[in-house]
Amino acid sequence: MNNTILITGASSGLGKETAKRFQSQGWNVVATMRNPENETELTGLDNTFVTKLDVLDLDSIHNAIDQGIRKFGKIDVLVNNAGYGAYGPLESFSRDKIVRQFNTNVIGLLDVTQAILPHFRKNQSGTIINISSIGGKITFPLGALYHGTKFAVEGISESLRYEAAQFNGKVKIVEPAAIATDFGGRSLDFQNDESLPEYQPLVHKVMAAFPALYENASSAASIADVVYRAATDGTDQLRYTAGEDAASIVASRKQQDDANFFGSIKALFGI
Repeated sequence: MNNTILITGASSGLGKETAKRFQSQGWNVVATMRNPENETELTGLDNTFVTKLDVLDLDSIHNAIDQGIRKFGKIDVLVNNAGYGAYGPLESFSRDKIVRQFNTNVIGLLDVTQAILPHFRKNQSGTIINISSIGGKITFPLGALYHGTKFAVEGISESLRYEAAQFNGKVKIVEPAAIATDFGGRSLDFQNDESLPEYQPLVHKVMAAFPALYENASSAASIADVVYRAATDGTDQLRYTAGEDAASIVASRKQQDDANFFGSIKALFGI
């Protein structure tokens, strides 16, 4: 029987490329997304089941997992990929938007993981791959909400691996930096309240610097290759830094104390 992977947020970007990567290697793929009726590319692939899963909707989570198991017999790997980034001064966000950021990137990830754990326990195996970010290891200005969620994903993953080990399961984290996808478009929720003048110089400098961060962005396909390696290398490795830019930033963080690293971030953004 072929191995099966379930991927959240597979409608575009890294999620879609991950689905295509595993399908090309002979895996069964449960490609989930909020609006599967709009998907055309993945629905034409062999051994690929496209279905609805909204990480904010518990019923859709359980239905997608149940449908995937009925379709392919079992699920071997879960990739928690769905998410987005909220950026801007904290004061500019409504509480609803703050809650939505954490519900999507953290609570949604926990809900999907919790829903699939009984299946993994029953099979005495299973791998959970959480798509984090270098934003879970370092921070940029205006990213208190986004970085807060990714730091949470890092802690959740690191602790959960002890539980998963009790049934021979694994937990892994993939940490990319910039990916050449539409993250800066529909996956970015930027908020700014111009009636808060103290923040406006910072906002303008950060937004002006962001395009340069994507000049050396990794392709979604290359990050999908890292996800595939994490799923198939047979090791207990926890973290997978993905992309040359990510490796450079992580190495820089390890080599510098807080003061020097924060100074380098300020220089990067001209603040």
